[in-house]
Formats: sequence, C-alpha cells, structure tokens
Amino acid sequence: MLHVGIDDTDSPSGMCTTYISCLIIDKLKVCGYTIKGYPRLIRLNPFTPHKTRGNGAVSFRLEVREEDEIKKVKDVVLSLVSRLSELKNDDTNPGVVFYEGEISESLERFALDAIRRILTIEDAKRLADKIGAEVYEYKNGRGIIGALAAIGCPLPDKTYELIAYRSPENYGKKRKIDKESVKRMDKETYPETFDNIDDDYIAIEPHTPCPILYGIRGESPKALIRAHQMIKVGEKIERYCIFETNQHTDQHIQKVDSISQMRQFSCYLVTGEVKDMPRIIEGGHVFFTLKDDTGEIECAAYEPTKDFRKTIMKLRPGDKVKVFGGIGVHGTLNIEKIKIEHVKPLIRYENPICSCGKRMKSAGKNKGFKCPNCGKKSDDQKIPKRIPRSLKEGYYEVPTCARRHLSKPLIRMGIKGCS
Repeated sequence: MLHVGIDDTDSPSGMCTTYISCLIIDKLKVCGYTIKGYPRLIRLNPFTPHKTRGNGAVSFRLEVREEDEIKKVKDVVLSLVSRLSELKNDDTNPGVVFYEGEISESLERFALDAIRRILTIEDAKRLADKIGAEVYEYKNGRGIIGALAAIGCPLPDKTYELIAYRSPENYGKKRKIDKESVKRMDKETYPETFDNIDDDYIAIEPHTPCPILYGIRGESPKALIRAHQMIKVGEKIERYCIFETNQHTDQHIQKVDSISQMRQFSCYLVTGEVKDMPRIIEGGHVFFTLKDDTGEIECAAYEPTKDFRKTIMKLRPGDKVKVFGGIGVHGTLNIEKIKIEHVKPLIRYENPICSCGKRMKSAGKNKGFKCPNCGKKSDDQKIPKRIPRSLKEGYYEVPTCARRHLSKPLIRMGIKGCS
C-alpha cells in the first residue's frame, strides 16, 4: 500500500491543498490506479504560528507494487504539486511524503502531536528516516510535517466533507450560492449534516479567492451527496470530492488536571473557578480569569462569537466551569465551548423589617437598626436574600460562524446546549 501525503500548497491569496489532491486523484484514476477508501483531510493544530488558512493536510492511499508504477504515481503527484502550489508566497512551503507499509504507533503519535502541539521540520525528518518514508520539500519544506500527519492520523471518531470546486475562470469572483436552497438543505438533512448556515450567514461558503465553491460537513458520504444535490448555484461546478476527516471531533483537545499543565499553542479541556467579574474591552471582546489551586489563566470570548459572549458576561466569581479551548499568541485561552458546572448563589444582605412594616435603617456603626417610621430600635442582624441568577448550568458553544474546524459541536456529543 502506497500512502501519499500533501500539505502547505496554498496561501491566503489562492489555491487549496484539497483541490490539488483532487486533481491528482482524478488523474491517477484516469491512468488506471484505484484509490483505496476516501482521501483524508486532516486538520492540524489551529494555533500553530506557521499555518496558512485552515491548516489542513491531505493524504490518500492506493495499491501499487511494481517499481515503475510507483514511479509513475510519484511523477503525477510531484508534477501537479510543483505546478499548482503558491510557491511565490513567502509562507507557502509545500511538502510531499510517500510511504509504503503499515501505520506504526510512532507515526500515529507524530500525527497527534502535530494536532496538539508544535513540531519542527527536523521532527518530521527524523520520523521519515526512522520509518523509511520518502519526503520531497519545496522551499523550506515545512509541509512535510502535515503530510506525514495526514498519513498517520488515527480516526477513532471521524466526519466527512464534500467539497465542490469552481471553474478557474470564477476564482476571486463572488460565489453564486442560493441561500434559500442551503436553508432547505439544512432543514432536511440536519443533524446528518451540520454547520451549514447560521442565521443569514452561509457557513458552507469560504470567503477567500480559493477554488472551493462550498464544503458540506456531515456524518456520512450518503448524507453529503443528498445535501449536495439540494444546493442550487448560479455557476458551474468543475468537480467535487468527498474527504474523510478529523474535523469536528475535538481531536485537538487535551484533558488536563490543572491550569499549570497548560502550554501556549495547544488546546485543552480544563476545570476551574471563575476568579473575577467578566469584562468587555474595545472591539467587543469579553475576558475573565479562570483559577485553580495551581494557577490562573485569562479566558476570552472574542467578538466573532457573537451572542456566546452574553453567556460569558453572566459568569460571577465562584462559578465552577469546564472550558474547552486553545492558547494563542497572547497566552489567552480562546473559548470554544464551556460547561457551567455550578452556579454560585448570589446573596444580598438587607436591613431587617420593623414590626410596623417599614424597612429599618442603620443607627450607626455597631449600634444596630432604627425604624424611620416608628422609631423602634433593633439589634437584629442583616437578613440574607438570595438573588436569582439567569445563568443555567449546562453546556454552551460558540455559534457556527465562529466554530473552528476541529471543534466538536454539541449535537455530535449528544448534548443539548443551553441558551
């Protein structure tokens, strides 16, 4: 079995690794080769400083045994990667990996590390040498990290994405997707497909000048094809491809026992207590501090999370929460989901009520209370009164428009979110 991994061919101004891979696969099929299963789209660490756009790598596998056949496959792959990659962009550094053999534990571990922390080109080269993988580097070759990870990534949980591609003459132009057809598709296929639309925001549509017209995500290829057939567009679809993927599986999330174990550029599930009142800063971003016995970290719900910020603003010191998210360049934990485990009761202390029915006033420091109506005095203590909280215990998630590729929606967790 020959495994082929490809990564880092795109840039913010164009191209897409999935599209190049789709062209390669189609050409190999024309040449008589059979692709085994679905190609894989593997999303890597969303917080790596080196990512281009969605930080996704692609791999596929095929049965080839003869040396001349293997050479033909490599020629097709390398030719298209060389010709179509955005090599003029300073941050585009493609990598291609060819690997024959079984997926080893070391390769799986490397893939998970590429999703959960920062790896180097040297890490990738060492593993390639160890397992006998053949690597091809363009420019600095950083793409070999993702290419290896796409080959080795285990998928105990997986989803699928159908990606429809535009004709080249439409690149950079406004996409012509009928919004009402997307709404109908979502209504009829949810939850077998998900994250299709968010109010009037078409979530299946990218907003970059890349070859993708739209991408539909779901639980099975069958559901995706049905959804695809329901979408109406006003432009030609050149081709489409279905990918097996780790998207929306929370594969990037690591569960930790304490805040002190967390590191920058990684993603976590951590439990703690709200330390301070949430605060909103210029730009509409909301912050609060999470603490436990080992330390504290600033948590953020940024402006793109929209109404999710209203939930965060309802937090109060002493509330117990579980936070899912990643630590970015500023050392802040970016919230993807939150579980409110315990809402601390809020208590307000009020002056006692006089026997005449009026609320008493303070008679001075350590002098008790005096009724302003009848003059009666009292040494009673202030009366505690519980203030109702509008925040309910349970799970809350960011809206579809702000969800990261890897973040698992509550619907996939079998959990009904609070609102």
